[in-house]
Amino acid sequence: MKRLTKRCFTAGVLVAMLLSVASWSFAQEEDARTLSPYFFVQSDDPATDRMPLKATEASVSIAGVIADVRVTQVYKNEGRRPIEAVYVFPGSTRAAVYGMKMTIGKRVIEAQINRRDEARKIYEQARDAGKSASLLEQHRPNVFQMNVANILPGDEIRVELKYTELLIPTDRIYEFVYPTVVGPRYAGRGGPGKETSDWTANPYLKQGEASPATFDLALSLAAGMPVGEVSCPSHKVTTTFASADRVSIRLDKKDGGGANRDFILRYRLAGDRIAGGLLLHEGQKENFFALIVQPPQKIAIADLPGREYIFIVDVSGSMHGFPLDISKKLLADLIGNLRPSDTFNVLLFSGGSTLLAEESLPATRGNIQKAISVIERQRGGGGTELLPALQRALDLPRLEGSSRTMVMVTDGYVSVEEEAFDLIRANLGKANLFAFGIGSSVNRHLIEGMARVGMGEPFVLTDPKTAAAEAARFRKMIDRPVLAQIEVRFDGFETYDVEPQAVPDVLAERPVIVFGKWRGKPQGTITLRGATGTGQYSESLAVSDFKPSKDAAALKYLWARHRIALLSDYNSLRHRAKRVEDITRLALSYNLLSAYTSFVAVDSEIRNVDGKPVLVKQPLPLPQGVSNHAVGDAAFGPMMAQTAKMQRHEAVGRPAQPISPERAFKGVSEDEARKIEVLSLTVSKGWSRDKALASVTRQVEDLASCLKGTANGTIFTVRLTINADGTVKTVFIESGNLKQATIRQCLIEKMKGWIFPAGAAKEGNITIRIKLRS
Repeated sequence: MKRLTKRCFTAGVLVAMLLSVASWSFAQEEDARTLSPYFFVQSDDPATDRMPLKATEASVSIAGVIADVRVTQVYKNEGRRPIEAVYVFPGSTRAAVYGMKMTIGKRVIEAQINRRDEARKIYEQARDAGKSASLLEQHRPNVFQMNVANILPGDEIRVELKYTELLIPTDRIYEFVYPTVVGPRYAGRGGPGKETSDWTANPYLKQGEASPATFDLALSLAAGMPVGEVSCPSHKVTTTFASADRVSIRLDKKDGGGANRDFILRYRLAGDRIAGGLLLHEGQKENFFALIVQPPQKIAIADLPGREYIFIVDVSGSMHGFPLDISKKLLADLIGNLRPSDTFNVLLFSGGSTLLAEESLPATRGNIQKAISVIERQRGGGGTELLPALQRALDLPRLEGSSRTMVMVTDGYVSVEEEAFDLIRANLGKANLFAFGIGSSVNRHLIEGMARVGMGEPFVLTDPKTAAAEAARFRKMIDRPVLAQIEVRFDGFETYDVEPQAVPDVLAERPVIVFGKWRGKPQGTITLRGATGTGQYSESLAVSDFKPSKDAAALKYLWARHRIALLSDYNSLRHRAKRVEDITRLALSYNLLSAYTSFVAVDSEIRNVDGKPVLVKQPLPLPQGVSNHAVGDAAFGPMMAQTAKMQRHEAVGRPAQPISPERAFKGVSEDEARKIEVLSLTVSKGWSRDKALASVTRQVEDLASCLKGTANGTIFTVRLTINADGTVKTVFIESGNLKQATIRQCLIEKMKGWIFPAGAAKEGNITIRIKLRS
């Protein structure tokens, strides 16, 4: 048994985040409900009442493996009336948010933790009484919302949030990620009682438009041992070595507008070492520990049996352009390098889904080329119905004697994370799942969570150049697992509330991390055992070699955050009420933000004596590389119409969305689908033209298969009668030179299946003039 020597060590890492973000609201949309993130500032007169974000400043301190992050966002009310600001910003998926304060002029408001409903009630009462107040809520583990009430004209508002997080190396590389922008989310069709939305209802700046706010980040790294390489693939930075183990990183002033993509810092320790060992903290009521043990290096295993791979590929609108380009390179590499003994299948999904074959195919040259060719033809369009696609993949018949691996490729712009986790967990015996997040600002909560509950690994690709390397890393994990059947034993060291209760197999060169509490004296031994490709592995350390440290105080937050994450992943399963109460008690006890607890701060002074504050709106920037398809072209029309002196963006006269995956295997090319244009659209009184246009633009590509072979320049008009629930009642082709009855009947049948936004008081008519572009 090998003995671990004591190493210089501290714990934790936070990846802080925040982005300024804002949203618009117009009369027709006020009752629309969506979980999509946005910065929302309400106003009766947006031309005079404004609160643009001036700056985002992040101060990051990494000591050993613990990062503590202080994020300050600066806003200013340049209007003439008191306002209430509501903004949503992103965060690390593993961040433990433990503090918040707000400074308005000379007044500093410290926040307290409360149950979510109670906190909102306190906030709203203070707002209505004319007091300045702030409220911080969690929408997702990586999406937060701040409300600030009664900000007077001329006020400069500084909001400071504190986070901590554990930094865990993979393949001996440490990575710190600071999310800056929340991508638009597609809600999808949930189960009974779930909120649904066909398209993201939030306002976003058009592709390429930068946020007016500046972004700055300063990071200090005290590794405890010499640092080797340091790189930042996402932004321009200045790196300064104060000593061998101390490094400072500062964002280049020329990159101050880089708040449209995640900030990513990577570094290695000299000699590829790992800051491992045992971290101890002795508190007044409880003591905490964190064990970090580096497993053995991979051992090559020859003649592995064949495996079955199911590739589940997102080709929705948000993947259009840059993200889908990365996906194509990745999948060409993954599928193109399958072994002859492997089998595979491909499932493409957006609003619907389709399979390459009903059963997995042998990895022959012909089958591989067919799959790659179909994927290459994709352009991205439609919604993101992830759950039905995932269920369909899980239901595929399994080949006997084979090991099934599912590979999900998506940007994660959906809001059904919890349901996806439940679905994967309920089918753990069918396959393990690896998740590839594609794009400059992916939904890491979904990507990491799917991989975690699927007993796989997450990957995030922000650059097409990294696709080959990440594909190679995936194959390396599958072919040569590091450590399996892991067991951790505590002898003479009294521990309890240990997380995780069962350590999953280690597929990458990543340390085994175990959190917990301890009683009595720090003594005894801790032993890690497991199986490698050549036999049993065992490693132990003496607890007495490590002393309790005040620097490890963050362990209580990290332990509680880890347990909350595990409970939250399965919150839709049985005994939900008990799980919710367990999470709430944990978060209140350890002063942590959660889905059921919020921070609230109330100033004692009544500042707004003239009445209720108004709200100001500001749209979000799209993440770098994400096109307007992620929001839906027609969504820009109502936004611009409501913004003074801004050019209205019309979807009429532009090509429809690219071909959906349902027809990718049926011989209809993207070029044919894109020939369809909507020349004009009118609706009856009481119906929203913008909503109807968005729905038509999304669904008009369905007509391509009917019009195949029809002459370019053909124009025809269709009148639809829509029921109040959004379904199509009747379809009538009013005019046009479509003489063939089969074509007209095909069009009618297709359009009878269209869906429009529900909620109208009565049925209405929609008239559409369509042209086949020459």
